[in-house]
Amino acid sequence: MSPVKKERSISRKNFKAVSKNDPAKPISIVIESVDPVIDDGRFPVKCIEGEPFTVEADIFKDGHEILGACLKYRKKTGTVWKDAPMRFADNDRWRGAFTPEENARYIYTIEAWVDPVLSWMKYLEKKCPSYPEVRSDIDEGFRYLDEMAQKAGEGDAKEIRKFGDLLARSKGESGEVLRMIQGEAFKKLVADYPLKEKVSRFDRDLELIVDRKRAAYGAWYELFPRSQGTREGKSGTFNDCIRRLPEIKKMGFDVIYLAPIHPIGSAHRKGPNNSVKALAGSPGSPWAIGNKEGGHKAIHPELGTIKDFEKFVSAVRDCGIEIAMDFAIQCSPDHPYVKEHPDWFYRLSDGTIRYAENPPKKYEDIYPLNFYCEGREALWQELKSIVLFWIDKGVKIFRVDNPHTKPLRFWKWLIDEVQAEYPEVIFFAEAFTRPKVMKFLAKAGFGQSYTYFTWRNSKWELRQYLEELTRTEMKNYFRGNFFANTPDILSEILQKGGRPAFKMRLVLAATLSSSYGIYSGFELCENTPLREGSEEYLNSEKYEYKVRDWNQPGNIKDFVERINRIRRGNPALQDYGNLRFFDSRNDQILCYGKRTPDSSNMIVAVVNLDPFHPQEDMVSLPIWEFGIEDWQTYQMTDLITGAKYHWKGASNYVRLDPQVEPAHIFLLEK
Repeated sequence: MSPVKKERSISRKNFKAVSKNDPAKPISIVIESVDPVIDDGRFPVKCIEGEPFTVEADIFKDGHEILGACLKYRKKTGTVWKDAPMRFADNDRWRGAFTPEENARYIYTIEAWVDPVLSWMKYLEKKCPSYPEVRSDIDEGFRYLDEMAQKAGEGDAKEIRKFGDLLARSKGESGEVLRMIQGEAFKKLVADYPLKEKVSRFDRDLELIVDRKRAAYGAWYELFPRSQGTREGKSGTFNDCIRRLPEIKKMGFDVIYLAPIHPIGSAHRKGPNNSVKALAGSPGSPWAIGNKEGGHKAIHPELGTIKDFEKFVSAVRDCGIEIAMDFAIQCSPDHPYVKEHPDWFYRLSDGTIRYAENPPKKYEDIYPLNFYCEGREALWQELKSIVLFWIDKGVKIFRVDNPHTKPLRFWKWLIDEVQAEYPEVIFFAEAFTRPKVMKFLAKAGFGQSYTYFTWRNSKWELRQYLEELTRTEMKNYFRGNFFANTPDILSEILQKGGRPAFKMRLVLAATLSSSYGIYSGFELCENTPLREGSEEYLNSEKYEYKVRDWNQPGNIKDFVERINRIRRGNPALQDYGNLRFFDSRNDQILCYGKRTPDSSNMIVAVVNLDPFHPQEDMVSLPIWEFGIEDWQTYQMTDLITGAKYHWKGASNYVRLDPQVEPAHIFLLEK
């Protein structure tokens, strides 16, 4: 028999509360490798309201004590912290989650502690089998039970004291003690009233931007209001835009993004195809903002009045769609700011104002603003007032033109200022620029960002780029909106690949990202460039009125509608960060999938990247992860055509003819 140390007798007088920790003692719990954290907490992480936000960290200390941990979180404007439990995962890695229910900014951090009761229980479970009596350890148990009782309500406190009596009656006999601490009733009370010692906290509070769902999911349709009319050489109006709403709604779009709607300057007005001399009746570029009729807070008279705009916004809302407004911080030479605030612009040595340049391009019709002029504070406040003005008119999304050409710190200030009052407002960065600049803008608060998708065409390019966006730290702050084309970008594959290329690129944009968009005319497969090697459209509506036949032969409106219906009906396609690529051998076949966390909705897309030729391949799925055995048959329903295929095993054959359909969007059904 193992030797038993002589112990003093057990009595209820030893049942005392644990003393408080000495705050002068060093805390030995390490909390590190917290994820997600952006740049050591200098910038906020992003998530979506109503969806779980998961945090992981390495948490450990010296010795063998049992640790506990929790996520602490609160609204940034609040003072009351809430706790969400963290659980041990493996290798000192802990994981916890909470679900922010409000579109607001939150603060979160991690707290960890030694759990003395669980440590005591674990020690006894090891000791009792080797010792017939554990009297010295019972005194420690009395102290813990007393402290638990003080935390509990009257009913549970009574139950806890009963366990104290049982412990006393056990007289330290190992079998009795072990039966008590391993009982489910005792474990439940320990879990309900945990004790904390050596409490440690992560060394900083971290910020979380909780956006509304539209920041992560939506189908965008870009249009020029002046091109929605029916008469050649005459501007369309907001009433014409209202007339087109049923068609846009039928195609399934969530957001209508408007090119600038403000008065257009006359000085150095651009003519057709960006010519430096305007023709009689040339409307000019909408991005040359401002004339005697007003600036950024005014409506171009040809489009209608402010009341007409508000009527349009209301009609859009009634269709279940939102308006996104273009926010271009630049002025025509005729803008009221030029006379009222000449100090806001860059002056050359001859006293003239410098116009915008992007060599070899020249924009004589545009003056950039000097954000660091002497009147900087007044300028920044005025720009903020523009955003607030349109918010008051019902606009909650702003697509910002070329934000990378303005001070990066300005955007953090502006977005923080606006979202402090209007957290529902979304800023979308139109910044086709260097990767690190694009990343910084997203960190500064832009809820969505343009991407390089337009120029990613090959299988390896797409896979490499998408894995960077969705598998690295970028997924925590950068949300890519995949526009298939823009007024400035008619990609080579669309120019040369014809209708199959338009359908293929639409599928890729709509299923690789949860947010995507097209510029109007895409559904008509418009693909004539200004010249060979140019990405500019011939006869671009940036410089002239345009009237289209929206039902012209060869359009893909029905296909667009089908793809958007698939997106709406499958929650897996509404998530940005759940993309996974699957193996295929053919370099022209891209296979990937998305599924919901509970695997109730599983989508597999197979896309032919070659718009000219049929392609075939064997694609391989990790069916064991989907709960499917090698011998089982499972159904793959093509949501584009409605065809049903019965697959077996991990590898199966596909063939895609772009002249028929360039892609499968399969719903995997067990």
